[in-house]
Amino acid sequence: MYNLLQTGWMNPWRKLHDMERAMNRLYDEFSTSRVASFPPVNIYTDTDGARLTAEIPGIDPADLEITVNERELSIHGERKPEEASEDRKYHRRERTFGTFARSIQLPFAVNSEKVDAKYHDGILEIRLERSEAEKPRKITVK
Repeated sequence: MYNLLQTGWMNPWRKLHDMERAMNRLYDEFSTSRVASFPPVNIYTDTDGARLTAEIPGIDPADLEITVNERELSIHGERKPEEASEDRKYHRRERTFGTFARSIQLPFAVNSEKVDAKYHDGILEIRLERSEAEKPRKITVK
């Protein structure tokens, strides 16, 4: 009986430990620190500027609004729901719809006249050129 209490299903400490692990998993799933923003983006910079790519499948490019204000890029848009049908019953519906907005602080000011945006195969690509004041200058030593 003692061995069963130490290792088996009757050990109350083991049950508490199992419950703690389950609560931690639940907390991790709903923790705001782990929730990704929509749309997910990648940004990289070089000496000329920055390039941003965002995954936004199922969006009509006409429903996107992109604004740049010095060091901030904003993306607003809307993913429209699929048309309802009486003969269609969803078994799972995970793709969200509705409006979204994302603002991203850039590491430098950009030239708003030279921003280029393209949308292809669900990927939004935005090229941002550094403003002249922000471009690195080579200093010659005399």
